[in-house]
Amino acid sequence: MNAIGTIALNTFRETLRDKVFYNLFVFALLMIGSAVLLGTLTIGEQVKIIKDIGLASIDLFGVLIAIFVGVGLVSKEIEKRTIYTIVAKPVHRYQFLLGRYCGLAFTMWVNTSVMLGALCLILVTSGAMPDSGIMKAVALIAVAQLVVLSAALFFSTFTTPTLSGIFTLAVYVIGELTPDLQMMSDRLSGALKELLLALYYLLPNLALFNVKGEAVYGVPITGEYMMTTVAYGMAYVTFVLIASCIVFQQRDF
Repeated sequence: MNAIGTIALNTFRETLRDKVFYNLFVFALLMIGSAVLLGTLTIGEQVKIIKDIGLASIDLFGVLIAIFVGVGLVSKEIEKRTIYTIVAKPVHRYQFLLGRYCGLAFTMWVNTSVMLGALCLILVTSGAMPDSGIMKAVALIAVAQLVVLSAALFFSTFTTPTLSGIFTLAVYVIGELTPDLQMMSDRLSGALKELLLALYYLLPNLALFNVKGEAVYGVPITGEYMMTTVAYGMAYVTFVLIASCIVFQQRDF
């Protein structure tokens, strides 16, 4: 655990020096801030516009950070050849992977917390108080980002950063459309139906984590839904991390 913690801390410090992270982070804050201007253009709907754009910005830029920073977690070590130094030390490969994952996950948690703080500040200055729906929506967004990050880590264990980014982006897009895959498979037959069903069961159902509409329009989000969705997300993350460790263990350097 000490090795994982040390690697996670170093990853956190390393991520804070990444220019891509800061570019996306600043742009996300600008997007959240622009919600105030767009909200003034809609009479009587300012708060809903602020919530909608704010939550969408937290979701989108969190996923982009997970993809663009996450795919380099392993590949950077290989390109810089620092991986040879790491594997030569008494550190198991699974400890290296889990440490890298935990470090970036913590960075994303800090990033999401700051963006949530900015959204709450804008809501308060606009005369509205942040409600529990906003908090629950952001909590599920954070879990969805962990799922996407685990996919980025998995692909980075056996392919290039470019392909890892493409594969992870595909997982995110298809994951958001998972309910549509099931409906489409019901209308098809043969190999295509089997393919869609395989994607439906294999890829994460990221639509479950999308409750932004409910938060914006004040639709109740039950505690039971929160618990089952978070449990599903963490179970999926665990499965992908185990698969990542197995693949990384077999890789030759």
